[in-house]
Amino acid sequence: MLAVRGLGIDTAPDFLDPTLRALLPDPCVLRDMDRAAARIAQAAQAGETVAVFGDYDVDGACSAALMTGLLRELGCPVLPYVPDRMAEGYGPNAPALTRLADQGATLVICVDCGTAAADALAAIADRADVVVLDHHKADGHKMGGAPPITAIVNPNRLDCESGLGTLCATAIAFLAAIATLRVLRQQGFFATRPAPDLMRALDLVALATVCDVMPLVGLNRALVAQGLKIMAQRRRPGIAALLDVAMARDRPSAMTLGFTLGPRINAGGRIGDSGLGMRLLLAADETEARPLAARLDAVNRERQQVEASMLDAAMQSAEAQLAAGHAVALVAGPTWHPGVVGIVAGRIKEKFNRPACVAGIADGIAKGSGRSVPGLDLGAAIIAATQSGLLATGGGHAMAAGFSLPEANLPAFHAFLDERLAAATNLPSAVDLAVEGALAVPGCTVELAQSLARLAPFGAGNDEPMLVLPRIRVVRADRVGKEARTIRAFIEGEDGGSRLKAVMFRADDGPLASALLARDGTPLHLAGHLRAEEWNGNVTAGFFIADAARV
Repeated sequence: MLAVRGLGIDTAPDFLDPTLRALLPDPCVLRDMDRAAARIAQAAQAGETVAVFGDYDVDGACSAALMTGLLRELGCPVLPYVPDRMAEGYGPNAPALTRLADQGATLVICVDCGTAAADALAAIADRADVVVLDHHKADGHKMGGAPPITAIVNPNRLDCESGLGTLCATAIAFLAAIATLRVLRQQGFFATRPAPDLMRALDLVALATVCDVMPLVGLNRALVAQGLKIMAQRRRPGIAALLDVAMARDRPSAMTLGFTLGPRINAGGRIGDSGLGMRLLLAADETEARPLAARLDAVNRERQQVEASMLDAAMQSAEAQLAAGHAVALVAGPTWHPGVVGIVAGRIKEKFNRPACVAGIADGIAKGSGRSVPGLDLGAAIIAATQSGLLATGGGHAMAAGFSLPEANLPAFHAFLDERLAAATNLPSAVDLAVEGALAVPGCTVELAQSLARLAPFGAGNDEPMLVLPRIRVVRADRVGKEARTIRAFIEGEDGGSRLKAVMFRADDGPLASALLARDGTPLHLAGHLRAEEWNGNVTAGFFIADAARV
């Protein structure tokens, strides 16, 4: 598997055991980092009131919580702020910044936002300095340079040559924390007080890296691997409470972050209180954290209902557009909730393997989000559309972006995306399974499953190995679970003998489910993942089905 993934004997050790000692760069390879660290250290030395201006997604909540926690440990009064998605939109805005300055903030740190907000930040030019810690693609002519922006630390700014463009904003904030503590040590700040333990913040970095779909290779791999170890210690009350409310009892994995914690933290920013996720991550104890976690869990269930009400119509519109020859799906509806459109865009992208943008329309303005496929930079296309005058606002990164525009501009915007991302028309209608190996049923041992697990954490850029079991027969199969959406089967090879448990989740009615449940002796090729499972102290091997083909 290492060889298939292009890893040689020299790079294998750091891949299998990724450490920050081996992979963490000097933070000051990032442009403006030295200026940012110096200004934050100055605020700590003087005990200044600092505002931390975040975003309403997981990366925004995590980066705001990380920086707020650091500054409080350094003795600064902190004003954490997350804008209301519906009332204020994304990024810094003049009224909010003015209120923060009115409350005494002399430094504003923008996390996961601010790169293209020079106009809004000018509202406090004579009242507070600004440091931006971001990773979104830069619209060159809108980047800072004018007061009050002291530093813009962003690996994706046009003049940054750090090579760290795949880091999320929380990772950038973590590097800024390292650089700041280094400055403070040089100034003797910790001569009479302990320095903050930054390793404790790696749970936030891991959570944001996975949920912002950053590639899990290189430094990101080390950040997530070490962050998962910190999370397993359950030292952050908010994360512990959210794991409990979600009934996630296993040791945290990247899948736990992406499918259990992430959607719940995101839910507040989508259809509820935008700052709820950040407040949960900053909760001081279990008493404070539990009601916040329960509220996020409830809001997430509401989000699922809102999403379901939009999904069918959006899918039908997207299918019709792509059948008509569009390279990109762009669908919009007058009653669609702007906080959920990004999830729906992701569903369309997954189903059709094409870039997809979804917008809700209100008062003649369409506000939406888009998701892309590997190799097609949606963020760059959105920025170009903004520069051309088609969009009122827009920005993002390669795989995800947000935008707003007059409803009347939707057809022109669609044509612009079709031209800019025309290569999408050459994509297959579904993503091919990248199969990395074949096994016989007797070869599916616990030992092999545990060896494959050493390739984790799995996610973007480092998928879990996709294996094929050729010519198996389903001995028994049944629907199980509360909603009967899981199929549990027992399979064997053509020669009989060894049997293996196999499971398929989200097994809605369809040809795949029918083939598994038929139990008519027809041989199948199964594709999926081999995993070691522990239950009541016993460890067994199980096969998790992704697809099947008739022989």
